[in-house]
Amino acid sequence: MTMQEMISAGATAPAQGNEGGSLALRVTAIRYLAETIREIEFRRPDGGRLEGVEAGAHIDLALPGDVSNSYSLVNEPGDDQRFLVAINRDPASRGGSAFLVEDLRVGATLQVSVPTNTFPLADAPRFCFFAGGIGITPILSMIRACAALGTPWELHYAFRAEALAAYLPEVRALAAASTGTLHLHDDALTGAVMEIAPRVAAAASDAHLYCCGPEPMIAAFTEASAARDPEAVHVEHFKNEFEASTESFTVVLKRRGQEFQVPAGRTIMEVLSENGIRVAYSCRSGVCGTCETRVLEGEPDHKDTILSERERASNKVMLICCSGSKSGRLVLDI
Repeated sequence: MTMQEMISAGATAPAQGNEGGSLALRVTAIRYLAETIREIEFRRPDGGRLEGVEAGAHIDLALPGDVSNSYSLVNEPGDDQRFLVAINRDPASRGGSAFLVEDLRVGATLQVSVPTNTFPLADAPRFCFFAGGIGITPILSMIRACAALGTPWELHYAFRAEALAAYLPEVRALAAASTGTLHLHDDALTGAVMEIAPRVAAAASDAHLYCCGPEPMIAAFTEASAARDPEAVHVEHFKNEFEASTESFTVVLKRRGQEFQVPAGRTIMEVLSENGIRVAYSCRSGVCGTCETRVLEGEPDHKDTILSERERASNKVMLICCSGSKSGRLVLDI
């Protein structure tokens, strides 16, 4: 089986559930990974398979307070009986990670989306991964896929202190038992953050590079990899700092036959929500792809981190949680 066959295996027909593709899944295990990190296991109450598990995929969890958060799957290849995610308790939590780490109990049932993958693993001869903190989660599923196939991989994993790092035993074991090479960086021991540029420069010329971690790490990675083939450089953000549109515009919902004024400083999603129109969302900052919407007329002002340059230039889709409009009128397939 090739890398691409493993990546796509089991992802062609996600199990369907309630609310347009969400599933009512039971929490069957909660495991301690680090001081602020818990691994949570979800299964179907009927014991059925959960399709769509693949390296780099994420699910959205519907949480109390009308909160929906995205979390990367950490499953091994072929593990289709459960969804596994790792949650870091964010000090600035709006209630999502705090609830999952502190209040959620085994036996509870949550609405969980079918998996989406905006950070897929390419079909490449070798990989060089960069992970910072909880950014190890999508990377772990990728190195597990590489290890299963015998594809060479290298991981640069940085964390603030070993007590705060998830999956250290797992990545050490994977490196020891497969074609992988592991580089760990403990900020507390070294007294400094990991230097990205020399590590990117040392990566093999035919390697695909992946990075997930805090924004300063991603910024350093993006700068260091600027001279490489953009098709071989992949990034996933935790969040996206964006500025809402500075001018107002009209958004038209073609299928609903409605239109609304989006004032300067507001987002399309905010305006639709205020007018009782429910749309699927999770991150609200353009990093998860949940709210991707087809554009029928007009020119979007793209502010997300998901769409490729080709997708942006086509103006056929946009993320309405953050992106605005360069034209005075924007017609959407809603």
